[in-house]
Amino acid sequence: MKITLVTGNWAKIAQAKEVLEPLGIEVDNVKMDTIEIQADSVEEVAAYSAKWASEKLKANVVKNDTGIMVEALKGFPAAYTHYAADTIGEDGLLKLMKGVENRKACFVQALAFCEYGHEPVVFKSITEGSIAKRKSGKYGWAWDFIFIPKGETKTLGSFPDSKRFKFWNDTGYKQLIDYLKSNNLVK
Repeated sequence: MKITLVTGNWAKIAQAKEVLEPLGIEVDNVKMDTIEIQADSVEEVAAYSAKWASEKLKANVVKNDTGIMVEALKGFPAAYTHYAADTIGEDGLLKLMKGVENRKACFVQALAFCEYGHEPVVFKSITEGSIAKRKSGKYGWAWDFIFIPKGETKTLGSFPDSKRFKFWNDTGYKQLIDYLKSNNLVK
C-alpha cells in the first residue's frame, strides 16, 4: 500500500516513515497547500484537508494537523494555532500567560487518513507538557521555544532535530495501523 503524506514538514515525514514503512507501507510526500476550513477542532480541519487532498491527488493520503492547547486559556489556540503563530506568536502567548500558575498544555495531533474515494477517518495523539515562562532553545520553530514536554525541564527548542521529533506521541499512528489492518488494507 502507498500513502501520500501531505506536508512540507520534515519531522512529520520522518515520523510517518519511521512508523509505517516497517509494515511495508510506502510513504511518499507531497507539499501542497490545502484548504483549511474554519473549525473549532484540529480533527475537523485535518479531515476536511485530507478529503480535499485525496480528491485532488486521486490517492490515499494522510494529512496531519497539529494544535497547541493551553489549559489556562480554555484550550486556546487549538484549531487556530497557525493563525495564533502568525499573529501573536510565542511572545504573545507568553504575555497572555504572564502571572498564570497553571502552565499545563498539550499538542493535539490529528492524523486524518483518506482512502481515495472514501470518507476520511481521524486518529488523535496528545503530547502533554507545559508552557515555559520564557523562550529558550535554538532548534525548531514557533512553539518549540516555549513548549516543555512532560517529564522534561527544557523546551523542545533545546533539543536538536534528531531528538526533538521523538517527543511526539505516536498513538494516532498506532490507531491508523490498527485501522488499516482491520480493514485489510495492509497485512
